[in-house]
Amino acid sequence: MMALLMAMTIPANAETLADETVATAAEVEETTEAAQADHKTKIELPAWVKNIKFSGYGMLQYQGQDPEGNHSNTFKLRLARFILDGKIGDFDWRAQIQGTNATGPGQPTVQLVDLYAEWRKFPEFKVRAGQFKRAFTFENPTHPITQGWRGYADVINKLSAFGDRTGEKSSGGRDIGIQVSGDLFPNANGRKLFHYQIGVYNGEGVNESDKDNRKDIIAGAWVMPIKGVRIGVFGWTGSRGGMLDPLTGEKRSVEKNRYCISAEYDLNEYTFRAEYIHSQGWGAASPGNNVREICYENGDKADGWYVFGIIPLIKSKLHAKARYQTYRNQKDWGTSVNQIECGLNYFFTKNLEMHLEYSHVNDRNLAKHDYNLIDVELDFRF
Repeated sequence: MMALLMAMTIPANAETLADETVATAAEVEETTEAAQADHKTKIELPAWVKNIKFSGYGMLQYQGQDPEGNHSNTFKLRLARFILDGKIGDFDWRAQIQGTNATGPGQPTVQLVDLYAEWRKFPEFKVRAGQFKRAFTFENPTHPITQGWRGYADVINKLSAFGDRTGEKSSGGRDIGIQVSGDLFPNANGRKLFHYQIGVYNGEGVNESDKDNRKDIIAGAWVMPIKGVRIGVFGWTGSRGGMLDPLTGEKRSVEKNRYCISAEYDLNEYTFRAEYIHSQGWGAASPGNNVREICYENGDKADGWYVFGIIPLIKSKLHAKARYQTYRNQKDWGTSVNQIECGLNYFFTKNLEMHLEYSHVNDRNLAKHDYNLIDVELDFRF
């Protein structure tokens, strides 16, 4: 009897209603998933953020030398850099922070070295603005690890604004300004045969405003007649402001009139490069330390050159190298520093390498001209 009453109480469409309840739950779940998907779409990162790349490198160094009365050997943290690269539409941008073992007035151990954007829509005409490498010499813009030596050549350091002759603080060859550049005249294979670049800069180095409202103008051009070969010339005219004249006690600007002749072959791990630089304009007593006092004793002309070769002994694994360089602080042999160098570069991986180097130095500014220098570096990228 009870079973009969229960059968009479349950609606005939109870099974259908249960199915509808299940369907409604499924619809709710589907709606929730759609809402979540829509929410994810709304918070998706824009393309320019996705294009940001973080990278960097470090350079660890041991160096020993034996000039008379000034022997030394020490471990150093040569360089560390942290880099952000990105792209927004037709613009590429870079921000780079550097830490070094440099000390002294105007030489912070951590500083902003690159901050620029470049419009790159047309390879024939690119525009870069901000703080970046000056458009002078082949070696200046070379990556410090790829460059392959314990340091850039002396003439690059003194006359291409690393530790500049004018006393400008160590700037890694950089300045604040604007530059146009491009590659022209493709051959039958599409390889461009001519490159040009011209820039206008403050003339004071990194993170410095113009001190005399006179801009430096630097231009360069090179031809590439054969794959791997570049032959170029560069010119630089400008000034450094706020320099103390010890004869008058007044502040004035010193001229920077320079030119460079360059040649390079770089292909299949063979690299050969030679550059000559000439400079006219008074310098400071202490290059690279943000000194602003003219040193007339150093004269108003300087020059220098280098030539080197790096060749593979074992491809992608072991390279041998040799370099000869001269820098003449007063454009005469009595002030020359001459170096003959040789060494090996060993690649554990493409991102980890060791440099070994021996240098015989002939410094005519010292009472005893000749001494020896050894250098070992462990360099890595990430």
